[in-house]
Amino acid sequence: MAIVQGEDTQREGRERPAGPASLPRGSWAVLGVLGAASFFDGLDANIVAVALPNIQRDLGGGFTTAQWAVAGYSLATAVLLITGGRLGDIYGTRRVFLIGVAGFTLSSVVVAAAAGPEMLVAGRVAQGATAALMIPQSMAVVKQQFPPEYWGIASAITGIAISAGSIGGPVVGGFLTDLDLFGTGWRAVFWINVPIGAVLLACAIRVLPESRAESRAEKRPSLDLSGAALVTLASLGLMFPLVQGSEHGWSPWFLALIALSLGLWLLFAVHQKRRAAHGVDVLVPPSLFRERTFTAGLIAALLTFAGATSFTFLLTYYLQFGLVWSSTRTALAVAAVPLGIAVVFQIAWKYGPGRPRLFITAGALTMAAAALTMAAMAAVGQTTFALLIVVAFLLGAGTGLTSPVLTSVLLVSLPPREAGAGAGVIYSATQFGSAVGIALIGAVFFGGLGEIDGGAPARTEAATEMYAGALGTALLCTAGIFVLVALVARALPRLGAEPTKDPVPL
Repeated sequence: MAIVQGEDTQREGRERPAGPASLPRGSWAVLGVLGAASFFDGLDANIVAVALPNIQRDLGGGFTTAQWAVAGYSLATAVLLITGGRLGDIYGTRRVFLIGVAGFTLSSVVVAAAAGPEMLVAGRVAQGATAALMIPQSMAVVKQQFPPEYWGIASAITGIAISAGSIGGPVVGGFLTDLDLFGTGWRAVFWINVPIGAVLLACAIRVLPESRAESRAEKRPSLDLSGAALVTLASLGLMFPLVQGSEHGWSPWFLALIALSLGLWLLFAVHQKRRAAHGVDVLVPPSLFRERTFTAGLIAALLTFAGATSFTFLLTYYLQFGLVWSSTRTALAVAAVPLGIAVVFQIAWKYGPGRPRLFITAGALTMAAAALTMAAMAAVGQTTFALLIVVAFLLGAGTGLTSPVLTSVLLVSLPPREAGAGAGVIYSATQFGSAVGIALIGAVFFGGLGEIDGGAPARTEAATEMYAGALGTALLCTAGIFVLVALVARALPRLGAEPTKDPVPL
């Protein structure tokens, strides 16, 4: 799941030109490259989900392999995204973007050729790390190279590309896995990244402009290495016990590691505040959190993606292991989630910023209803394909009503010098929420499976019932997360910017 980026037109200026056609031809080429990169990210973030059971059966590794294959990508992206944005500010967006695309393509080769679960997870973490170099440069390029009246157009294009990649991800992943091209099985899911990455890299080299946050009167920003180290250690200290805890019995040192992680997060906050007070460049500008609206919106975004991503992860796992569905059938069902996002995006983009509290609350409660409905379906054993499509679509529609409006609430006017780092704060919150959601809700789900083999589908009625019971318990927790989003939304303003009269057509 990726948050729809950039509704700055609500804040930065209401005037628009006659239409997108007035953009220079070179600008359309730049937007094409940025849109392709967003599609690349959306595709790979979702393409792995349907292939996970086949990966487990081939490489082994149990439940934790599945969790780390998804959460490792999101965690690496979240931890390094702000740093990646700052590197673009320092060394130039074009250079860092190209390094990110090349690294993402090479790390996809590592995953496709993985000989064991450790190599697979390492490759997925490398994918997430290189995506953290690539993604923030897109928003920074838009901020730096386009006038404010075109930000909404450019952001809508990248948002649509992410949705298209998300929709195509599970479907393509399911088809490729079942098709078994050249005997590669699930590995084709990652080999497909190589030609896509090569074409994207060649196009970016040709059309992407160089830009750097420096001028003769302004020194180049610096990288907060100590802050980046604190964020990395704090994130790993939280994620490792959450993913590994259920498998190893929650030993006391796991709980101690979580407590240490919380202390490191507090130390990071103090560290950033002190650096900012001395006028030194920081990783996360503390000034962003002085507004209650921004803080509440960031919490809501983190919780939204924690719930939505873990829901999709659990659904995929249950269908293939609990109900023994094929990869293709599972992919077609799960594809209804991003489809729901795409269907309601236009409404949310046009009217949501004017009624942020209403839209975010409605979206959160819609997602909660989807989670409760799915839990009830599993409990009574009535998980039909048609009903599942409806539930998945509701989850996507709720996400689509929520995420564009949260983006509008969160994004503020960012000066070019802070374009990368500021955009990274928002996007990293959604990625970190996804990683924590999979780890925490996944621990509840896998803990409810008892002694069931992590790589074996349910072959008895008792095993199917155990999967259904574990799913129901985990989805109750997920529904609780969505209710928290609705409660946090009460801290957001009731009224915002007036609805735009000429939204970009989807």
